Amino acid sequence: MKYKIAILTSHLIQYQTPFFKKIAKNQEIDLMVYFYLNIGIGDDFFDPQFSKRIKWDIPLLEGYNYKFLGSGSFGIIKEIFNNSYDAIIVFGWSSFVSWLVFLTKPLHKTPIILRGESDLNKKIGFIKGFIKLIVLKILFKFTNAFLYSYSLNKEFYKFYGVPEKKLFFNPCAVDNERFIAASKELKSKNYELRKRLGIKKSDIVILFSGKLMERKRPMDLLKAFELLNSKFHILNSSLIFVGDGVLRQELENYTKENNLKDVHFVGFKNQTEIPEYYAMADIFVLPSEFDPSPKALNEAMNFGIPSIITTGVGTGKDLIMENEGGFSYGVGDIGKLAEYLKIFAENLKLRKKMGGNSLKTVGQWNFEKGVRGIIAALDYLKLK
Repeated sequence: MKYKIAILTSHLIQYQTPFFKKIAKNQEIDLMVYFYLNIGIGDDFFDPQFSKRIKWDIPLLEGYNYKFLGSGSFGIIKEIFNNSYDAIIVFGWSSFVSWLVFLTKPLHKTPIILRGESDLNKKIGFIKGFIKLIVLKILFKFTNAFLYSYSLNKEFYKFYGVPEKKLFFNPCAVDNERFIAASKELKSKNYELRKRLGIKKSDIVILFSGKLMERKRPMDLLKAFELLNSKFHILNSSLIFVGDGVLRQELENYTKENNLKDVHFVGFKNQTEIPEYYAMADIFVLPSEFDPSPKALNEAMNFGIPSIITTGVGTGKDLIMENEGGFSYGVGDIGKLAEYLKIFAENLKLRKKMGGNSLKTVGQWNFEKGVRGIIAALDYLKLK
C-alpha cells in the first residue's frame, strides 16, 4: 500500500525540488507538490536579496507531480477535499495559505505534518516572544507530526510543547550526489580554475557563498581578511565572495579604500557554476548573525572543505562542531575569525583532517534519510 501525500510549499526553490524527486521515486509514496507562488517558472525573476534578476539553470519541475495553485491559493482546500490524502506536509507556517490548511483542519480532517527550519537563536523581545508562544502553541495543536531538520530545530519544537513521539528527523540537505560528482570532476582542475581569477596555485583561498546582506555579515569576513594580512602577515591568501546583494557596493568600496589585495567579487553564480568555486577553496566561512540552515554549508562540506562559522548558524552544532569539521566563533568577533583563518592558513594537515570530517558528516545528511523520516511520520499517523 502506498501513502498518498501532498506537500505544500511557497515556490520553486533549487534546494527543495531535488528532494521532491527523491520522495517521488520511493515505492511507498504517491506524491503531489503544490506551489502557491509562481516565482521561478520559465523566465527569470527578481530576487530582492540578491538584488538582481536570476533564472535557475537546473531543471526544477522534473521527476514529480506538481500543481501551481494561483491567485489567493484558496484552491488548496479544494485539492485536499478532492484527493483524500493520507497526510499533507506543510513547509513553514508564515503564509496565509499555510494557515488556511491548519485552520480548516476540523473540516478536511487530513493529518498535517509540519516542516519548518526555525530555532531559538534569533533574539526577539518579551512581548513578541509571548505572542509567538501563544500563536505557535495553538498552531501546533492542529499538527499531527513534525519534521525537524537539525538538533536546535528539535529543541525549538520541544520548547513550544511538542512531545518527542511526534518528532521525526528530516535533515537539512542538498543534492549530495550532484555536488560530490562535481567535486571529483573539478578538484583536479583546481589550478586551472584559479588562473581565471589570477589566483596563485600556492594561495590559501577563503570562500564566502551567499547573499551579500546584513544578516550574513560579509563585512566581518572582509575585515578579518584584512587582519590576516596586516596583523598576522599571511600574504599568500585570497578571498572570494560568491553572491550579490545590497552590500556588494559597500564591500567593494571598502576593499578599494583600504587597498586590500586579492579580494574577488564574482557575483551571483548559478547551480551549475558554483561548484567551480568550492573546488578552488581551502576554507569556507559563514559569518552570519542568524542563519538557521544555510545550504551553502552543506555544499562546501561535499567538497571536503573545513568551515569557520558563527554561533548563529543553526546547523553548525550538528554539521561542524560535533564532528570537528571546523571552528565556531561568537557573532561579530572579527578578531577571533582572523585567528581561526590564520590557524587554517598555516596548517594544511588540520585543513585536510577537518575537511575529511566534514565530507564524512555531510554524507549522512542526505535526501534518503529525509524520505525515511517522512515514512516514519506517516507510519506513526497510521498507528494512531
